[in-house]
Amino acid sequence: QVQLVESGGGLVQPGGSLRLSCAASGSIFSTYAMGWYRQAPGKQRELVAAISRGGTSRYADSVKGRFTISRDNAKNTVYLQMNSLKPEDTAVYYCNAGSYHTVVAGRPDYWGQGTQVTVSS
Repeated sequence: QVQLVESGGGLVQPGGSLRLSCAASGSIFSTYAMGWYRQAPGKQRELVAAISRGGTSRYADSVKGRFTISRDNAKNTVYLQMNSLKPEDTAVYYCNAGSYHTVVAGRPDYWGQGTQVTVSS
């Protein structure tokens, strides 16, 4: 069993930055791929970024060059650094854990509870 707890969300102005964290407990963090998804009101949940056990990452086209996913296995934590934020980045952000295939496919073993990110002036 894995528990995932996100933090770091909030209100930021367009062009600003936030760093989301997702702390994992209850199992061997380093054996899981991790991902960040987001869901805006009225829209489907979408993949933002994923990182494999070995550190290989992938990003949605809409965030490439602005967001960076990283992981610290010693701290059982995955991060999402978000720069140059836009109003369309406003959403609830969720982290998840599973095999790389299930994380990217949106069918992971575990989900966090989500953290709200609002980009507005």
